[in-house]
Amino acid sequence: MKKTLFCLSLLLSISAYADDLADANALFAKKSYPQALQIYTRLANGGNAEAQLHMGEMYLYGDTGAVDLAKAEAWFKKSAAKGNKSAASALAMMAQREAHKADLELWTSKYDGAEFKSGQYRCPTPRMPAISKQNDEIAAINAKVEAWKTCYNGFAENINSVKPLTKRIPKEVADLMTKDEMDRATAHLEEVYARVVEEARVASKLFLADYTVWRDATDAYVAENNRIVDEAKNVKKRKND
Repeated sequence: MKKTLFCLSLLLSISAYADDLADANALFAKKSYPQALQIYTRLANGGNAEAQLHMGEMYLYGDTGAVDLAKAEAWFKKSAAKGNKSAASALAMMAQREAHKADLELWTSKYDGAEFKSGQYRCPTPRMPAISKQNDEIAAINAKVEAWKTCYNGFAENINSVKPLTKRIPKEVADLMTKDEMDRATAHLEEVYARVVEEARVASKLFLADYTVWRDATDAYVAENNRIVDEAKNVKKRKND
């Protein structure tokens, strides 16, 4: 009789655990994270492997209110020790995170977009004199300006094609990111993009202003020089007539 009562009590306990776990899962699905966490915590402390897995996931992705990778790993280890394969996979993923630690730091805070301003997209502006009076110098400067325009247009086309910069995060790295890390990467990359574009815009605006000053001064000189030459020719022609 005692054995039968013990077995019945054990079945009731298992059923209660299953009901509580189902309730916690339903709360989690509705994003009622504090309520779900309360039940998961009780079940996990009681040794439930699935609840321990979910505890690890909540700490990993910040559903507890903040990301805590140490606690996430601790719960995954407890769950994996009970044979939970998902927890074992989560631990393997966390090991990959450690291996890609530098990559995660790069995309969340250190990436500077240098490749958009280097190589074929490095477009240094030509130095502009105040005025040019020789045809060969005028031609050379105009050629440099056209080369700069071609380079800048290529830069602009390229930078416009890569937005958003989150597309540049390698998939194997993006797959390892927590929601918090992806949010930080998104904010950081948007800032980098805006800075690169603004720096290029300001530099081109300043250069074009200098170019306009040079062109107007040079055009005025050429026009005046041509006027003087034409006048001299007319004077000579009248004398010959």
